[in-house]
Amino acid sequence: MASTACIPPAAAPGDAVGLRERARGALLGLAVGDALGAPAENMKPSEIRARWGRITGYVARKPAGTDDTEYAIFSGLLLARYGSALTPAHVETAWHEWIADREEGPFRGAGFSERGTLENLRRGLAAPISAQHRHAWSDGLAMRAAPYGVFAAGRPAEAARLVAIDGSVSHDGEGIYGGQAVAAGVAAAMAGAPTVAVVASALAVVPDDSWTARCLRRAMTAAHRGERAVRSAVVIGGYPWTDLAPEAVALAFGAYAAADGDFTDAVLTAVNMGRDADTTAAVAGALAGATQGAAAIPTEWASAIGPAHGSCLPAMAGHHVLEVADLLTRRAEEAQRGAEGAQRGAEAGTRSGGTGAPSLGPATPTDRDEPTGVTP
Repeated sequence: MASTACIPPAAAPGDAVGLRERARGALLGLAVGDALGAPAENMKPSEIRARWGRITGYVARKPAGTDDTEYAIFSGLLLARYGSALTPAHVETAWHEWIADREEGPFRGAGFSERGTLENLRRGLAAPISAQHRHAWSDGLAMRAAPYGVFAAGRPAEAARLVAIDGSVSHDGEGIYGGQAVAAGVAAAMAGAPTVAVVASALAVVPDDSWTARCLRRAMTAAHRGERAVRSAVVIGGYPWTDLAPEAVALAFGAYAAADGDFTDAVLTAVNMGRDADTTAAVAGALAGATQGAAAIPTEWASAIGPAHGSCLPAMAGHHVLEVADLLTRRAEEAQRGAEGAQRGAEAGTRSGGTGAPSLGPATPTDRDEPTGVTP
């Protein structure tokens, strides 16, 4: 894996785009990309052109996020609850509490990987066995990975570690790598890293010989030649499923790189390439939103995003991505203050002849300071 030493650990001093602005940009950008891309999902570029010409804005009468947005909210609320102390048991419990064990009839929406996971959980299987189904390679983790990059801003390796814990319940192999690439890329973008460093951060956290890494490198080689070249370099021709994580993640990063991080260009490039367009545009929107901040998202696009409808995950109804962005920003700031306080205590103990830093408990909010809105 490549080195991430060039990625700054935090936003540069004097950076005009603050952490909260970038967090809001990442998650609002995800929701906007999801809503823009949803009508073009599973379509070829020729089919998109025949129906709408080039998509330059919302084509749905009532644009709204799909399972991509609702699962990102799900992961964001989970992360806000546990922070860096997140474990597979926490994730598995949340799947049961918020999805699998609810008396709401047939599961509505989402993809094959989520359906396979729920079938396994309802049979009593636990992680990582719950992820042993035929679609563990899907982009279902990648679509909900951005909150981990928001929380671990400037720390791509930590973002990749946490999202792999989330993914252990539902994904394996390339499905995990896709989520790690997205989380690490968003974490780098949250720190103000340039486009090339964002991509390098994504590549650094996945195996060099993985399908995901190969697709990402092909997309980057083609990015300067535009969306057709990216699509040609990445898409698996003739394969019936469009939710392959290596393909979808590479298309999203290719759109982001081709646009050099510009929000509007990145998202529309992803949308007009078709395939799993809601997910690719959601990921491209998260990357570009973290890079440029929420102010870069066109007002008419941003204003259409309201609280989640719960059309896929009823437990997420009423939650807004901006609420989640603010929760994660506060959670990250609390963790940072705690780490700085521990460091100061360790230094003071050393100076006074003590034996070192006091033991830190789990980074889990107490009942008193748990962020509001974390429990659906």
